[in-house]
Amino acid sequence: MEKLVDCKFNTKRIHAGYRPEEHQYASSVPIYQTAAFGLTNTDVANQIVTGQLPGRFDYSRDGNPTIQVLEERIAELEGGVGAVAVASGMSAISFTILNVADGGGRIIAPINIYGSTLDEFRNFFPTYGINFDLVDDINDLKQVEQLIKPDTKAIYVESVANPSTEIADLAALAQIAHKAGIPLIVDNTFPTPYLLRPFEHGADIVIYSSTKGINGHGNTLSGLVVDHGKFNWANGKFPQFTTEEFILGDEEKKQTASFSSRFGQKAFIKRIRMKYVRLLGSVLGPIDAYFVLLGLETIAERLDKQVASAEKIAHFLVDSPYVKRVFYSGLNPENKLVKKYLPNGVGSILSFELKGNEENIAKLIKQTQIFSYLPNIGDAKSLIVNPARTTHREVPAKIRQRTGLNPQLIRLSIGLEDVSDLIADLDQALAAAFA
Repeated sequence: MEKLVDCKFNTKRIHAGYRPEEHQYASSVPIYQTAAFGLTNTDVANQIVTGQLPGRFDYSRDGNPTIQVLEERIAELEGGVGAVAVASGMSAISFTILNVADGGGRIIAPINIYGSTLDEFRNFFPTYGINFDLVDDINDLKQVEQLIKPDTKAIYVESVANPSTEIADLAALAQIAHKAGIPLIVDNTFPTPYLLRPFEHGADIVIYSSTKGINGHGNTLSGLVVDHGKFNWANGKFPQFTTEEFILGDEEKKQTASFSSRFGQKAFIKRIRMKYVRLLGSVLGPIDAYFVLLGLETIAERLDKQVASAEKIAHFLVDSPYVKRVFYSGLNPENKLVKKYLPNGVGSILSFELKGNEENIAKLIKQTQIFSYLPNIGDAKSLIVNPARTTHREVPAKIRQRTGLNPQLIRLSIGLEDVSDLIADLDQALAAAFA
């Protein structure tokens, strides 16, 4: 099957990237559970290892047919030139940051992001010369613009923040980034490409923890990096893309090449694969890729129901006498950013601040019968968690206070159960928590 350039999202999520005639006409994407692939003969082997034979593989750390289908499908859904699948969402974030800031530099990012991401930005990357300018409000465009320095390498955002669901003004941030000659990197995990496609609003790189809503069943870890292919990595600010690389040249023929000269608009995503996946080895397994592909086939039906349920549950919580505040951007129909970026819904994740103290939090979690107490999101099952003590435990108290992430906050991930049952479960658990 040729590239589905004229087909809509719901056709691409099922068919894109897969050509049955190349896989014995199997109706479902085969799982190539193998470490390596035969090289035929020395002439063919030389063409395979130098990338001259597309569709042929040598070693599953470098590429695998099952995983390639997932990568091509996501790239088409997003409107990008390529994608790389990795073993987790954190791998996708790490490889992207390393790739854009190789050799050191600064990155602008919001402070109200996933706990492990913030921990990595504050405590891990600075030891490698990559530092972060963290802002309380990423939509304070004046502040963001003022933070750009000669060594600033990118602006990084979560399209919908975890767990506050605040929405980043992607188009405005992309304009600031491009004016400075740097890319906009967007973690689009919460909305998934079904609800929001950041490339349509100027983003350059999109990353996912596809463990979450893309897969949708909580059965495997996975991450994705997608390249828009529009950013000029040869603009002088990113020497790692224009420096000649031994592995890209031909020593015998005395030919040299850089990622930019060899791959052009695919320079970023090719460097992710050849430098970080190949050498650091955070590889997605073929079975895991199959699970993600299987989940992706039902993403629209899942999210349509989950968004509708999340909105009903958010309104229920607003009216609860036990709830101090609800955090769900979809509650405000006049929110300009919701209208602009997420007209089909903000997503299946919301949070709320419970009245009382942590004893009430513990009782609430214990009393829920349908909601599972798990540190995950985007599952077919509804989940509940207290972020300050679990998913965001790495965030210092002084930062949590600035973002409203106090110990009384509860995050919900709405699944596919009947919404009336979910509301009834929360209703009885809230009452029991204060009995």
